[in-house]
Amino acid sequence: MMDEEATKRYYDNGQKQAEGGSKVQGSQDEREITVLPRRKTDELDDTDGMKMASSSSCCVSCLRLKDRCPRPQGLVNLIITKVCLLALLFGLVWSVTGSECLPGGNLFGLVVLFICSVFGGKLVGMIQLPTLPPFPPLLGMLLAGLLLRNVPYITDAVYIDTHWSSALRNIALSIILTRAGLGLDPTALSRLKAVCVRLAVGPCVVEASIVAVVSHFLLGLPWVWGFILGFVLAAVSPAVVVPSMLLLQREGYGVEKGIPTLLMAAGSFDDILAITGFSTCLGIAFSTGSTWMNILKGLLEVVGGVIAGLILGLFLCYFPSKDQEDLVLRRTLMLLGLSIFSVFFSHVVGFAGAGGLSTLVLAFLAALGWKTDKAPVAAMVGRSWDVFQPLLFGLIGAEITIATLSPSTVGLGLACISTGLVIRLLVTFLLVHYGGFNLKEKLFISVAWLPKATVQAAIGSKALDLAREDGDKTLIKFGLDVLTLAVLAILTTAPIGALGIGLAGPRLLARQVKDDTEGGATTPISNEIGQEKDNVTLESKL
Repeated sequence: MMDEEATKRYYDNGQKQAEGGSKVQGSQDEREITVLPRRKTDELDDTDGMKMASSSSCCVSCLRLKDRCPRPQGLVNLIITKVCLLALLFGLVWSVTGSECLPGGNLFGLVVLFICSVFGGKLVGMIQLPTLPPFPPLLGMLLAGLLLRNVPYITDAVYIDTHWSSALRNIALSIILTRAGLGLDPTALSRLKAVCVRLAVGPCVVEASIVAVVSHFLLGLPWVWGFILGFVLAAVSPAVVVPSMLLLQREGYGVEKGIPTLLMAAGSFDDILAITGFSTCLGIAFSTGSTWMNILKGLLEVVGGVIAGLILGLFLCYFPSKDQEDLVLRRTLMLLGLSIFSVFFSHVVGFAGAGGLSTLVLAFLAALGWKTDKAPVAAMVGRSWDVFQPLLFGLIGAEITIATLSPSTVGLGLACISTGLVIRLLVTFLLVHYGGFNLKEKLFISVAWLPKATVQAAIGSKALDLAREDGDKTLIKFGLDVLTLAVLAILTTAPIGALGIGLAGPRLLARQVKDDTEGGATTPISNEIGQEKDNVTLESKL
């Protein structure tokens, strides 16, 4: 009994203790869950968490958008890059030059003229007429300068200083003469036939003389200025003739009798003769003293230019040496630098005609010393011509103000040009009569000897520049007449000559093609058989 009662009492006491402990624990739990005021740090932690969550979602969205929208490439990227580079370049130039690169400034005018000339050349070159070759790009460059000068509001914004214009044209002239000197082949010179000499000398001298006489009586030019105009108009254009002849030669037209080679070689001598005659007459026109002294000075300019060219050409044969790095670049810079220096220095010393001859001789002699290594130098000089060609033709066009031209000057000038061209055609046809060519080939050579562009643009403004330096209003008028007729000759003869070569070449010349069955032998094809299907294709290429 005692054991049962003790056990029961022990059980009851443990149960009571358990109930008391639960009450204490309950009170403790109530104290632990008491709500306290919210701290600011907790709010910040929650805000940061929300921001991190939102930023992570934004990053995920950006990554998804990047995957869906790839980076701009190709034409879009190229356009954006070039626009940014142009804007950066403009900002740098503006920070240095200030108002010179703003509308009305000289630098702004040159840049606008260059861009418009490039686009004008591209647009004219893209003109494709059915069964006709495209027009030469130089026409678009010339017209771009002409429009910039004669559109009322644009003329005020596009200002070009005359000294800058003259200097840039002289640089372009130096590059043209350098290319002409590099293009002369000594092997071809050593075996020139009589027909090549006749073709180079006869039409040039006869046309210059005819134009001098006609301009003296129609335009009232003095005799020496008449011959200046005559030699300006007498030069054939290598920019039109040479590319067309190369394409005809590649297609095999006239190759059997060497007509493309003949015209390219004779064209170089024709230009040299015209530039020599022009330089001599120019020196006589701006010399003071007796007539015999002026003639003697002209001869001294010729001799001095040749001697200076020989000395500088020999110098280029040995400097820089072949063991130097960047040999082609250094040779090109030396050649162009000496050529440009020769042209400018001749003006400084008063022998304006000697600079052009010196450039021709030094380029030819340097190429003779370099032998087969002249090709990369000629290619790099050609790239520099690609830059200065739009400037040259654009500046020439910008020299002409239509409002100041009298209709009589334009009409009589066209009469002088037409008379000289007709006589040139007849003389060319007669001089190649005994060259072993048939009637069609003679007609083609006569037509190919018509276009005028590059030399006229290069030397057409020289007389006007010297007249402006002299300050004589009469001489300025004569120089402006010479420049006006040079521009008219380019506008009329360049498209006619280019179209004439493109149309007459495939129709008048015999084609020589390679015969694969006979080990690469060549076979001439008559004009009537097998050519009609190739005419349109070649004309489009021309």
